[in-house]
Amino acid sequence: MKISKILIGIDDSAYARNAAAYGFDIAHSYNAVVGLVHIIEPMIFQPDPSDSLTGMSMGTTLGVEQAELLDIQAKQSSLVIDGIKREYAGDLEVTSFTEFDVTANGIINCAKQFGANLIVLGTHNRSGLDRLLMGSVAEDVVRHSPIPVLVVPFAG
Repeated sequence: MKISKILIGIDDSAYARNAAAYGFDIAHSYNAVVGLVHIIEPMIFQPDPSDSLTGMSMGTTLGVEQAELLDIQAKQSSLVIDGIKREYAGDLEVTSFTEFDVTANGIINCAKQFGANLIVLGTHNRSGLDRLLMGSVAEDVVRHSPIPVLVVPFAG
């Protein structure tokens, strides 16, 4: 199999930077096109409850409207992606994706859309109760992806 398109899942963590370094190293070796995906998990806003005693709104969004929050998250995502591109891309062709989805599903769907031959993800190396409570995005992607997945452990 020829590796021509690599999708690298990133966030703003040392784990993702470590995975990006591996992914871009492979991409440089194969002269592959890289897709960088940053997933923004959807936030659920509760309806604005009113205090029954005063009749005043108890604003749960702290004055930030949902559309404004999505815009802030999208801008932050662009900063994360641009930082990774500057650090590792060199002369490689890079396509950027910011997806609003559940993280594992978003990565798999983006990889299919991009036509990736390989998905590269970092892992937090959680185990035991931590993993049970927090889940593992990398594990979920490995279990459900029809595309090969390289999981890069963090050795920092």
